[in-house]
Amino acid sequence: MQRLYDSNMQLVGYLSSDAAGRMSVLDSDYRTLGYYYPQKDKTYDKNMRLVGKGNLLTSLLGNVSAEQ
Repeated sequence: MQRLYDSNMQLVGYLSSDAAGRMSVLDSDYRTLGYYYPQKDKTYDKNMRLVGKGNLLTSLLGNVSAEQ
């Protein structure tokens, strides 16, 4: 699991990948925010709604900062 920090070196989340290659992003409290499927080259939010094409997982962390 890879830790993700903001410009002030505050922990904002984690990147994780499973054996099938699916990547997921979690907030600093280990809540899943979304998934990236490399085979499809698409990113989905935690409710499996399409976010967009490509790996956009870190953009989901921006939503967490706005809520806090």
